[in-house]
Amino acid sequence: AGVVKAEDYTLPAYVDRRDVPLPEVAFVRELSAPQKALKEKEKASWSALSVDEKVELYRMKFNETYAEMNKGTNEWKTILGGVLFFLGFTGLILIWQKHFMYGPIPHTFSDEWLAAQTKRMLDMRVNPVEGISAQWDYDNNEWKK
Repeated sequence: AGVVKAEDYTLPAYVDRRDVPLPEVAFVRELSAPQKALKEKEKASWSALSVDEKVELYRMKFNETYAEMNKGTNEWKTILGGVLFFLGFTGLILIWQKHFMYGPIPHTFSDEWLAAQTKRMLDMRVNPVEGISAQWDYDNNEWKK
């Protein structure tokens, strides 16, 4: 039936890495008949080999060239798109909350209320040593210069 062949992790494995230029084993482990013939031809002079044969020999040993390994991926576009999507979604939630959940701004935030509160604090002489009352000139009814 369906028997799964387990990977033997005690044996060396092929990995394309830029910092390890020569992997422990060749990319193609089991050679076909034409590949075996090409390996025999490799033992002779390399000038007798064509460019295609040299490329085929390289591809038997390595899966990717350095140019292919160094080639950038487009994964950054997916990540940037996801980040921007979630930022936009969060902005929509904040707009919805401001519109439907929060009440009106309290009347104590109005300029008139703040002015009256400041006047009340000055009349009560709140914090006269270093605070707001220390900055007010009570003789001239204005802020000290």
